[in-house]
Amino acid sequence: MAVVGKAWPEAQAAHSSSRSQAEAWASGYARQAFCVDFLVALLAGLVAFVARFRYPSFGDPWSTPYIGLSLCLPFVWTGVLGMARAYEQRLFGVGSEEFRRVIQAGFSLTATVAIAAYATKVDVARGYVVAALPLTTTLGLAGRYQLRKRLHHRRKAGACMRRVVAAGHRAAVADLVRQLRRETHHGMEIVAACVPPMLASGDDAVREIEGVRVAGDFAGIAGTVEAVHADTVAVLACPELDGVALRRLAWQLEKDDVDLVVAPALMEVAGPRTSIRPVAGLPLLHVEHPELTGVRRLIKSAFDRTVGVAALIVLWPLLAAIAIAIRLESHGPALFRQVRVGRDGREFTVLKFRTMVVDAERRKAELLRFNDHDGVLFKIKNDPRVTRIGAWLRRYSLDELPQLFNVVWGDMSLVGPRPPLPEEVAQYGDDVRRRLVVRPGMTGLWQVSGRADLTWEESVRLDLRYVENWSLTLDLQILWKTWAAVLHGSGAY
Repeated sequence: MAVVGKAWPEAQAAHSSSRSQAEAWASGYARQAFCVDFLVALLAGLVAFVARFRYPSFGDPWSTPYIGLSLCLPFVWTGVLGMARAYEQRLFGVGSEEFRRVIQAGFSLTATVAIAAYATKVDVARGYVVAALPLTTTLGLAGRYQLRKRLHHRRKAGACMRRVVAAGHRAAVADLVRQLRRETHHGMEIVAACVPPMLASGDDAVREIEGVRVAGDFAGIAGTVEAVHADTVAVLACPELDGVALRRLAWQLEKDDVDLVVAPALMEVAGPRTSIRPVAGLPLLHVEHPELTGVRRLIKSAFDRTVGVAALIVLWPLLAAIAIAIRLESHGPALFRQVRVGRDGREFTVLKFRTMVVDAERRKAELLRFNDHDGVLFKIKNDPRVTRIGAWLRRYSLDELPQLFNVVWGDMSLVGPRPPLPEEVAQYGDDVRRRLVVRPGMTGLWQVSGRADLTWEESVRLDLRYVENWSLTLDLQILWKTWAAVLHGSGAY
């Protein structure tokens, strides 16, 4: 199947223009990050100086050198960040690596100052160092976070996107297109697809995948990139594109500096569980088993219960106010109790604030035909059984707060798969039952990725991804993202 596009000179000029635009926003973002890092270091240095030398006198031989240090700190800080490669364009906008490198730079600078002061016997004002360097790191992280949120907002409007050609089988390409459209913060837009030869030619040729034009087969990937002015090729797992084919494709793309990203067959396995081990000259990918028991599980349980108790102590006035509001609006108890299935298939009673009329369960049968969800879940937008205050509680997930008691009792975790109903579990296949090897959570990947707007298959995929790749760090990331998802209120009904 031939690539449909412009003539070579015109396509090459348009491709160069597209790459120039992509490089322009990335370079602009890098400059903004540099300016933010410079300014926060200057601010941190001045704050530390004022905090340490509250009333410095002009010409004071003890405090005057620290004015110079405060003015030099921005140059040192940006230099350390540069050495830590915190300005690499591939880090911008997605993932935690950008923040990890800022933290690494902060630790490295602090350790260097401490070792240098000890080795040279220089008497350094410890109060100044303790204030300046951690504050610089903290403000640097906050500044990078604000830059990222601004970038995500622009990407949601369709700006600062990378034009991507996806290569793989139809189902894999369709999944990638749907996911990137839903998660625009990744900054990748599929503009064309290349499929195996049997799907790209003949009477049964695939013309579109999820609205994306199929421009050719695997042999025409490089030509498609030029025709659609793409700057990235995403190769999805398929046997036709083996190591030899990928090497040849990389050679074709390198002359135009087009990025090549490859999704391995183990797409749902996170990096910490994988390592490359050379065997007989071959780079073999070793996959560790997920840790479902052991010390890390005990630490997670202790963290859950500690945070759960602390949250109940802090939030009890809000819980009491919500309970009173529910009782004043409609007849019935403030709490709703329902049997759910937890770890290893054990049933428990989940607590929630009541958001529906008292006879909601009895009226469920007559509303089944209006189900807005697919698969085994039952969800209806504008459910007539939901009370006025219940709709508000659901929008901001406040109805879930009583589940903190379930967390303290050990039935649930702060982060985990969605707690299913027994009738839902009865319809589970063998793969889906994998969700039950961990405690269900108050929030999870499903909560921060769309909530009720997700399809059944997508919610299962996210839950299984969490089960296979859980860690305390991932839990903290999900808890952080939950605030934004709850305040936004999308997908909650």
